[in-house]
Amino acid sequence: MTKATDTGHRPRPGESPPAKNGTSHGAAVSLSGVDIGFGSFVAVRDISLDIAAGEFLCLLGPSGCGKSTVLSSLAGFVPVRDGRLTVDHAPVTGPDPGRGMVFQSSEALFDWMSVQQNVAFGPRMRGRSRAEQKKVADEYLGLVGLRHCADRFPGQLSGGMRQRVQIARVLANEPSVVLMDEPFGALDAQTRQVMQEEMARIWRASGCTVVFVTHDIDEAIVLGDRIAVMTAGPAATIKAVYPVDLPRPRDDTAPEAIELRAALRRDIGEEVRKALREQGVDDPADVPGEGR
Repeated sequence: MTKATDTGHRPRPGESPPAKNGTSHGAAVSLSGVDIGFGSFVAVRDISLDIAAGEFLCLLGPSGCGKSTVLSSLAGFVPVRDGRLTVDHAPVTGPDPGRGMVFQSSEALFDWMSVQQNVAFGPRMRGRSRAEQKKVADEYLGLVGLRHCADRFPGQLSGGMRQRVQIARVLANEPSVVLMDEPFGALDAQTRQVMQEEMARIWRASGCTVVFVTHDIDEAIVLGDRIAVMTAGPAATIKAVYPVDLPRPRDDTAPEAIELRAALRRDIGEEVRKALREQGVDDPADVPGEGR
């Protein structure tokens, strides 16, 4: 039976973090009693979660529960109101190149720059030589399978290719933590499936810690080492954390995946119904949760 665990990471027997060249360069992330708010509005309350170095953690919850707000605080864009937020035991006080953010929209790319120039932008801003910039861009474009597109511009690429460029640009800064805010949400179903497979491969090659926000249950099962489920907002918190005890690449038709999907749908469904009741909807219809 699928069971939720506590918020700490407990590796399964024989499990080791993903690694590049045999060692993980991901950073441990810790949220302890974190409150985040805007004026009198409390977005999330008392969030506590420990994420191991090199882990792929999916943050799942109903729309509007504060998933992206948590990610923004991890990125250093939004300060916490209370509690402690650390990366490798150092408090998060603002943005840092060690924490890279991949947004849902590929419009974050610079349209007037070539693909290679986009990926080399971070190294360029850090004063790397032109030769070093080109070398880094070439390495990470190779990692995402787009070396042949180096001289193209974002407008000449498909949606999935633009997202891969955005991922390469983040990785070119060699972050220890990669934060991803529904990066495949705007893609069609077929492209999204391919990008999920690519993301799993890229993560294992990079060794980064990944915190991945999604509202798609199947996506979380395919990608995550663990899945943290949030309650409905406002003042949302962590409802449960599930380990994904499935080998990679994932078979989402395996009995364990089906069981986990049912548990997640139940949890999300409970939160959606609770939110509807709080909005004054009497006896909301059965809501099975969100999925693909």
